[in-house]
Amino acid sequence: MSTVHDLAPVGAQTLRALARYPGRTAFKWSGGSLSYRGALSLIGRFQAIFRRDGIEHGRRVALLSTNRADAWCAGVAAQASRAAITWLHPLGSLEDQLFQLEDVGATTLIVDSDALEDRGRDIVVRASGLVTIYTLGRADYGNDLLAAAELLGTATARAFDQPEDIATINYTGGTTGRSKGAVRRHREYAGFASAILADFELPSDPQYLAVAPISHVAGTKVLPVLMRGGTVHLMRTFEPAQVLSTIEQSRINCTLLVPTMIYGLLDHPNLEKSDVSSLDLVMYGASPMSPSRLAEGIERIGPVFSQLYGQTECYPIMVLRKADHDLRRPDLLLSCGFPVSACDVKILDENDREVDFGEIGEVCARGAHTMTEYWNRPDQTAESLRHGWLRTGDIARANEEGYYFILDRKKDMIVTGGFNVYPREIEDILATHPDVSLSAVVGAPDDKWGEAVTAFVVLREGAVLSPDAIISLVRARKGPAYAPKQVKLVASLPMTGVGKVDKKALRGQLWAGRDRMVG
Repeated sequence: MSTVHDLAPVGAQTLRALARYPGRTAFKWSGGSLSYRGALSLIGRFQAIFRRDGIEHGRRVALLSTNRADAWCAGVAAQASRAAITWLHPLGSLEDQLFQLEDVGATTLIVDSDALEDRGRDIVVRASGLVTIYTLGRADYGNDLLAAAELLGTATARAFDQPEDIATINYTGGTTGRSKGAVRRHREYAGFASAILADFELPSDPQYLAVAPISHVAGTKVLPVLMRGGTVHLMRTFEPAQVLSTIEQSRINCTLLVPTMIYGLLDHPNLEKSDVSSLDLVMYGASPMSPSRLAEGIERIGPVFSQLYGQTECYPIMVLRKADHDLRRPDLLLSCGFPVSACDVKILDENDREVDFGEIGEVCARGAHTMTEYWNRPDQTAESLRHGWLRTGDIARANEEGYYFILDRKKDMIVTGGFNVYPREIEDILATHPDVSLSAVVGAPDDKWGEAVTAFVVLREGAVLSPDAIISLVRARKGPAYAPKQVKLVASLPMTGVGKVDKKALRGQLWAGRDRMVG
């Protein structure tokens, strides 16, 4: 019987995919492209440079880049050479990037010098432990990896990676605390692409638009697309007009967007003038999406939407496929989906007992592609992987059809006046109001209630809606315990680098205000 150890390591899988379609275009971007044969050659030359410079088994290589084909090839070259890679978020703060480098013990850094030369320089000046610095292009620091590859001439790409080697150390979003490095060895990482191909509805000839950073979830679609012989179209930043014109001109048939990006497309005047009929699959995830805006997207763009659910620690876990986005079943638009075939999912209580349908508990998952551990965090590893199940931290319920509904993050639950309140339920109610563009609900410190339910609300352009009307809406739908004690109408909400609302920052505002009042 087949086991995960029978799956080729990711480096071998990638080189095999590139070798299968040598004449096809692997990557396209504004002003350039790279064939499958060219990508394979570039990986081989990078490997030769890495071996020369002592980057081998056990080393940790960090990459700081926007969406670039050569950066992706450099990551593959490191993995196939038995080094582990860790991506720094290109939109992350300097302090977070320095923390990640130090925490993971990276000795090599690869920098996109076109877009991030200044940030790279700041890191090089302040980071300790870095031995080798490469830049993708010329810079006043480090070694130009592209120039070195050009001088090298030719080299054959080889897959040296082994199942027990660490493939990636991906850092969590850190929305509830200090970011943690989720370790996947090749034996775990090997199955992610197969799981995506099995349960996601990628077209047979995928023309994939990568607009979200490939350093994170958008990058998980690159290898599956290449396995199908498709093309990855790279964009460095999200500009709605440019996204729409790229879809039309390149006949893009699949992409991955976070909800705020979808809202940006729906609100852009060019949508009505753009031909987006080539779209067959729009994957979305990373944060909850407004059901009313999702319905708007289905009506205006088409029945092409599919929600993805997973975590840095285990991806994928669930998918809400296109057919599940049935406007005759608006309840399903609130679901995070149905478990993928490669993952076992249950809702467990605090005693690790499975709850009945409709009851609330924590989403727990196990599968061959679950992380090995948190890097250098044995206590948190033991807690998160208790009894063989990954405790996701998401509180949810499941219906008798097998669909899961996330109520909230366990750490986001508000305890107010002795009641447990899940902010996601309030946010889902607010999302049904046509005048609400975006909302976030957190607990504010309160002497009477312990925590006071506080809603930050962004209104649609030109809309007028009073805080009292918002409070009344929630009270009518969920009762007084859920009704916000205060509503703050704001122009925008703080976002993390991966497109999630930064609730930690919102809580910080509220607690800082309390500290000032106390002081």
